[in-house]
Amino acid sequence: MNGIDYDDYATLRNNEKEPLFNRALRGQYPPGSTVKPFMGLAGLEMGISRDHSKTYCPGFYRLPGKDRKYRDWKRSGHGTVDLNTAITQSCDVYFYDLAQSLGIDRIHDYLQHFGFGKATGIDIQGELPGLLPSKEWKRSHRDLPWFPGETIITGIGQGFFLVTPIQLATATAAIANGGRMLQPKIVHADQEAESNDLIPHQPQLQETITIREQQHWDLVIAAMTDVVHSARGTARSIGTDSPYMIAGKTGTAQVFGLKEEEKYDAEAIAEKLRDHALFIAFAPLEEPRIAVAVIVEDGGGGGSVAAPIARKIMDAYLEVPPS
Repeated sequence: MNGIDYDDYATLRNNEKEPLFNRALRGQYPPGSTVKPFMGLAGLEMGISRDHSKTYCPGFYRLPGKDRKYRDWKRSGHGTVDLNTAITQSCDVYFYDLAQSLGIDRIHDYLQHFGFGKATGIDIQGELPGLLPSKEWKRSHRDLPWFPGETIITGIGQGFFLVTPIQLATATAAIANGGRMLQPKIVHADQEAESNDLIPHQPQLQETITIREQQHWDLVIAAMTDVVHSARGTARSIGTDSPYMIAGKTGTAQVFGLKEEEKYDAEAIAEKLRDHALFIAFAPLEEPRIAVAVIVEDGGGGGSVAAPIARKIMDAYLEVPPS
């Protein structure tokens, strides 16, 4: 018997978790801290930050002249951090400050080069474009002005910012490829009707992201490598026994907003309101062969939940024997 019977299909169709929903192409999620390498590159390229520029993180950030505190995930703060430390330990305050310095329009204009806010063009129907916000978008879609606090939270992948998993994987591959944006494909090759000959589909280059200094790529990739392979990296649990080097970034995306002094307690809220767990990565570091984006809905921490899944995917693809 082929296919699936009516009752089994109805069970899947009616499940509240929507297992038949194509999340890879149509799931739109806040990217959370997975956007920080791209933000870091924007800061370097636009001269806002340098490799050793430092920001002090007391555990919160305030806009100039304002009282409201934008909290870091680490309430005690990270102390004085540079770009490497900010990516490695996922310091929110560093990126709040960077986003404020860049402004929403420059953030939008730079990140769109990595494919955020538009469909990748993958060869299968139904893809959604995500949302890369800007002042113009908010005026036209909400009939409201843009507020400075919205820039701050965009810098850590929250607010209106939405991505699909395929966008995240494609953008991650662009970092691995040194700025070459390749169109993702499902179909590997066509077969001619009257023969067994296969005609492979060649990679299609969509854009080459130009960069002022090669060092900027190197700095961001080094920080992503430290996320996995340094003692304080947020995904160090998957790097300790890895036979190959991985560059990655964890993310934890809020499903709902917290009040200024409110603490997040996963056990006290419904599962569907818990944070999403995210992780992006590419490997092997020296000659990348695979880029991965993992999003676990309502899964919690990116380092503890999403990163181990990505490691298993990469191990299988790179044919690493199970430990």
